[in-house]
Amino acid sequence: QVQPVESGGGLVQAGGSLRLSCAASGGTFSSYDMGWFRQAPGKEREFVAVDDWSGVIRYYSDSAKGRFTISRDNAKNTVYLQMNSLKPEDTAVYYCAAISRFKDAKDPRSVDYWGKGTLVTVSS
Repeated sequence: QVQPVESGGGLVQAGGSLRLSCAASGGTFSSYDMGWFRQAPGKEREFVAVDDWSGVIRYYSDSAKGRFTISRDNAKNTVYLQMNSLKPEDTAVYYCAAISRFKDAKDPRSVDYWGKGTLVTVSS
């Protein structure tokens, strides 16, 4: 089993940047697609970005495209989410996720292992 643990959330002003990290213990990190999802108050959990097991293929939500960058370091069993030009609507709990290969990694129902989340608050 893979146990993701997020860090790096916090309070930032609109237009600012944050870098989230997710360290995964257990399992074989390099065999999983690693993704980020988020959930704002009163809303469903939604896809943000995913980096496939090889680190070659990446997908982003429309809201993340051009502002967020996902990357992974398989040697450190860590995945990152660099978030720039943050907006108040990016405020949410951000969850790291491990997804087995060959699944729809953009669907929360495909996630095999979730982290507990880290709160990102963007003030206007």
